[in-house]
Amino acid sequence: MKGKKKSAVVRYNRWGYIFLIPFMVVFVVFQLIPLVTTVYNSFFENFMSGLKQVGPNFIGFKNYIQLLTQGDLLKYFLNTMIMWILGFVPQIILSLLLGSWFTNPQLKLKFQRFFKTVIYLPNLIMASAFAMLFFTLFAKTGPINSILVGMGLFKEPYDFMAHVGSVRGLVAFMNCLMWFGNTTILLMAGMMGISDSLYEAAEVDGATPTQIFWKVTIPLLKPIFIYVVITSLIGGLQMFDVPQILTNGTGDPMRSSMTLIMYLNKHLYSKNFGLAGALSVLLLVLTAILSAIVFRVTAKDEVK
Repeated sequence: MKGKKKSAVVRYNRWGYIFLIPFMVVFVVFQLIPLVTTVYNSFFENFMSGLKQVGPNFIGFKNYIQLLTQGDLLKYFLNTMIMWILGFVPQIILSLLLGSWFTNPQLKLKFQRFFKTVIYLPNLIMASAFAMLFFTLFAKTGPINSILVGMGLFKEPYDFMAHVGSVRGLVAFMNCLMWFGNTTILLMAGMMGISDSLYEAAEVDGATPTQIFWKVTIPLLKPIFIYVVITSLIGGLQMFDVPQILTNGTGDPMRSSMTLIMYLNKHLYSKNFGLAGALSVLLLVLTAILSAIVFRVTAKDEVK
């Protein structure tokens, strides 16, 4: 009987492996093989010099050394992190406020479904289209300048694309506007999973709404919050389309809005596959390190 039962379990479990086959095929073809190929190419000199192809020649870690010593890797990393922080901080604050309002039964907000749909809509718009819209709106001859000059706030049109603060601010504002709806939905899901009995107990103990938010809601949201921070950090390190279109790929002014992926794209465009591969590997390692740091810092209590 035991042998028959075991064979039936094995036959049943076999279907699980069969259903995993499509995922494994996609993973191997589109993720594992490109990853291994990228790491392999990073150890080779392989670029175009005019019409002449140089390489591939094995050069070891020279591509990595060149990036870390001769390139502007640190500058572009700082650019990326500054624009991510400028966009993420207001995004998380706005999402927490909206999430707490929408999930608070005492407020009895009307048309909640409509507002939830509206705040999520920017997430559905292509980032390239969003960037083109803002590029047109904030151009020197655009409608924003026309309004500001017409109101008398500026004597002449302000060149938003020629100043470091305004370019970084526009990139951060667009990222915040595109993603705060998604973050709000995630935080709302976490808030709705908190038991009402905890809020009722806090109210019985005399806690104010502010104290309840900071002492009950925020600590219980920590797992969702960690997920939001890490996924947003990964997305921030991959920031490309918005600054690429807004600055026409130059990262101006003075390359202050050049991100790591824009820098990578320049190597790919010039067909310097060795440096591009090395930069991709460094970006992978950097993402892993920063994600681990965020997890350790935000989840200290759970780790202990």
